[in-house]
Amino acid sequence: MIAWTCSGGMDFSKSEHFINRELSWLEFNQRVLDQAFDESNPLLERLKFLCIVSSNLDEFFEVRVAGLKQQKLIGASRVEADGLSSSETLARISERSRRMVDDQYRCWRELLQPALEREQIRFHNYPDVPPDEQAYFEKYFQESIYPVLTPLAVDPAHPFPQLLNKSLNVIVELEGEGISTDIAVVQAPRILPRVVPFPKGKEGTDYVFLGNIIQNHVQSLFHGVKVKGAHLFRVTRNSNLYVDEEEAGNLLHAIEEELRKVNRGAAVRLEVKTDCPPHVLERLLDIFNLEEEDVFRIDGPLNFSRLMPLAMQIDRPDLRYKRFTPCTVVSLDAESDLFYHIRKGDILLHHPYDSFQTVVDFLAQAAEDPHVLAIKQTLYRTSSDSPIVHSLIAAARNGKQVTAVIELKARFDEAANINWARLMREAGVDVVYGVTGLKTHAKAMLVIRSEGEKIRRYAHLGTGNYHPSTAKIYTDLSLLTARESVTTDLAEAFNCLTGVSRFPGMRDLMVAPWSLYDGFIHQIDKEIEHAKAGRPCGIYAKVNSLVEEGIIEALYRASAAGVPVRLLVRGMCALKVGIPGVSENIELRSIVGRFLEHSRIYHFTNGGEPEIFLGSADWMPRNLFRRVETVFPVHAPGMRKHVEEILEWFWRDNVKAQVMQHDGTYAFRGRLEGEEPFDAQAEFLADAQHRRKSHHVRHEHGGISLDTRNVAK
Repeated sequence: MIAWTCSGGMDFSKSEHFINRELSWLEFNQRVLDQAFDESNPLLERLKFLCIVSSNLDEFFEVRVAGLKQQKLIGASRVEADGLSSSETLARISERSRRMVDDQYRCWRELLQPALEREQIRFHNYPDVPPDEQAYFEKYFQESIYPVLTPLAVDPAHPFPQLLNKSLNVIVELEGEGISTDIAVVQAPRILPRVVPFPKGKEGTDYVFLGNIIQNHVQSLFHGVKVKGAHLFRVTRNSNLYVDEEEAGNLLHAIEEELRKVNRGAAVRLEVKTDCPPHVLERLLDIFNLEEEDVFRIDGPLNFSRLMPLAMQIDRPDLRYKRFTPCTVVSLDAESDLFYHIRKGDILLHHPYDSFQTVVDFLAQAAEDPHVLAIKQTLYRTSSDSPIVHSLIAAARNGKQVTAVIELKARFDEAANINWARLMREAGVDVVYGVTGLKTHAKAMLVIRSEGEKIRRYAHLGTGNYHPSTAKIYTDLSLLTARESVTTDLAEAFNCLTGVSRFPGMRDLMVAPWSLYDGFIHQIDKEIEHAKAGRPCGIYAKVNSLVEEGIIEALYRASAAGVPVRLLVRGMCALKVGIPGVSENIELRSIVGRFLEHSRIYHFTNGGEPEIFLGSADWMPRNLFRRVETVFPVHAPGMRKHVEEILEWFWRDNVKAQVMQHDGTYAFRGRLEGEEPFDAQAEFLADAQHRRKSHHVRHEHGGISLDTRNVAK
């Protein structure tokens, strides 16, 4: 370890010390794509990773690229910490994303499609379909597709239709006497599946893409007119919501109105097949007011993300990850309930290895318990048939005081949250939308219970959403506690969200946007002081994103002072490693694997008396300054040991971990000589299965610790 001092007045804010956040995100998506290339992953899981890359890119263009284009359009080009303007960033994005899309389709053509064919899962171009099967698809088109298609002419009487965001379309070239236009558009209805299976009876599974079928039968929509060509295309639009909360008389109605506009926002990206003629492409660019740099020519299926349902439905367990059953941490019997166990000591859950059902049961029990007086809950994202919401509704109907702080502006879940808000209000739940101008991203639940002459509060705090479905595929940590210092703070936080209060300051919780940023800077500064005094010091943080300039500069100061810094950053990261005198004591890794790493963990060595925090916040400006977030300490010694073991297992990963290089790119860590393979997620799974089969309950007074059978490896 090399120690550096700051006495020379080192400037940590130089632009060359930062990576562009958008380009960093693209590097993260490349790491997802690496999993599609990785032949050690089951084949259908590789296909799912390929689909995720497409879905991620869609969101990136409709949100991030759309925002940069808008800045450029209005001349409000903001220079980021890395020194690039929006125009420069857009140019770099265009070049980098093109390479990624090329890699993605190469993976499909050269690796996945041939491997699927070897497993008798075949995707056919329509002209290559045998004649007898074409007869089947002819009938299928006439009976199931033709009735829902609408040909839309483009002429003075028929302006170009407002095609929906990310919809699949066919632009049709026409010729004939007396026609008013030479082009028309046919939109593929979203209600139809994007891949159509062959009729039963053939060995294996064969499919044709819907767009291919429409292309080859589109002539039937244009009687007496000749179709010269039919070309698939897809347009991505700006999906940012623009709602002025202070001007909106009714926030719910304002967001509903804005959602209606989203599907028709300004175009930001055009995808066409490689065989699209230049004159047709020119017409499309003119129609959508786009430039050549906005075009992506695709040699393969348009929109892999629509293959995700198929990848999930194909009945081939041998081509998927082996199923597992989460471990139940708390053992309940007729004599005990969750309140009893939480009173005994804090309970820490590591999802998905520990079942999220424990959290669902906690709320369900609270909803039915006659001693429970009130429940307060934040909701950012939840499932379409949420047991969490149903329990809140049941609690209200059982006469309890129930308050739900629901975030209407949770991106891409706005419509679902509006529906849940209406249902809860009708059931008697007090539904509020948090603090004006701030998104409520905190993951918190508070249950107030009468126990004899005493009122006791129970809390659940977590790093992930109250979403039972994503809890099976996202890694998160959550805490169940009756610890008074935590529950008192949480009660004050809810009062700030639902009432009119100044932030009162808190003993245990750090809450954004009021105390979280300063709290993190204070913790980092303490490590610097420990380093200067020769005491044990160190920072180990696990986050989804690291782009906040002040935090990065503080980490640079810590590194320069000799503090060893370990960072696990799954996604965007603007920090650079290995800068002489600045970040030579910083190591940074990223893990992309079977489960989406979503937990946020902050570990500070603190002179040999470690302090550990968990929470909902990443090190991003939006989390620290524009959202309500909760970060909470881990008090119980057994729990601190458990979290330290979790962090250590992540750092030992030599299978999925990629290491940031000095130029901001990533390379797989690989194994040292004599080192055995260690996949952290696989080890957590094995540990959970071991505990489940042995009926080992990880509850002890004051906390929980990992089964240590693998710790000494």
